[in-house]
Amino acid sequence: MTGSAAAAWAAVRLVHPAPTAAVILLSAALGAILLAQAGRALDASWAWTVAAVAGSQIFVGATNDLVDRARDEAAGRLTKPLAGGDLSPGAAVWIASGGLGLQLAASLQLGTGALLFGLVAVISALVYNLWLSRTPWSVVPYLVSFGVLPLWVATGVGVPLERVAVAPLLVAPFAAAAHLANVLRDFEADATLGSRNLAQVLGRRRAHRLAWGLAMAVGLGVGVALAVGGSATPVALGPGVIGLAAVAQGIRGPERLWIGMLVAAVAWTAAWALATG
Repeated sequence: MTGSAAAAWAAVRLVHPAPTAAVILLSAALGAILLAQAGRALDASWAWTVAAVAGSQIFVGATNDLVDRARDEAAGRLTKPLAGGDLSPGAAVWIASGGLGLQLAASLQLGTGALLFGLVAVISALVYNLWLSRTPWSVVPYLVSFGVLPLWVATGVGVPLERVAVAPLLVAPFAAAAHLANVLRDFEADATLGSRNLAQVLGRRRAHRLAWGLAMAVGLGVGVALAVGGSATPVALGPGVIGLAAVAQGIRGPERLWIGMLVAAVAWTAAWALATG
């Protein structure tokens, strides 16, 4: 790999590409679904909203690695671009600044509401990176940032917030599960470095089972609610079952659960769109 290609790949790794792509894709899908249900085509508001979310994810991923650089080096996580020396801290600061700049520039095109929701989400994530990630309160920023996300998207595309009023209640347990699955992947290293995040407090086995149970409960609960409401169409069943299967196999370990939850988030969004569209 050439020097420029290696630097580009390091920059991609810096922003945590898998969860970043998942959040951007979910936001884009949610915005498109809300517009379609309102009888509107994709427009500039949708594009600016997706761009704002993308900027926030770039900023959050880059600052996470910047804050954790010394800890990653101590834990031997040399696959991390900063800890492994594949990217300089200065370059990471520029990438983080570019992400935040993109979020703010895009949000200014959408109005005060979208700007404020976006700031709540990104400030919550920054508080996690700087302070709460190593405390028993580590789950709180996940609840805040992901709870705000549907409201942010709806406001950005100009859809009444009533359309997503229940979304934060559904997102909360899934966000908690995602947090636990994520930090469990580094359980030993975090324990060695003295972290007291929620998974450390609960213990490995209990945290894993809680994460799995919460994620499964969200999928089953939404499925039952759609069935009772008469919206569980046969065409929506496929992605719904795929999401459940993806989470179910996560009982075998945190890494599998983390990947399964990324798949489920996309699959269940598609199922919801097909069932309610």
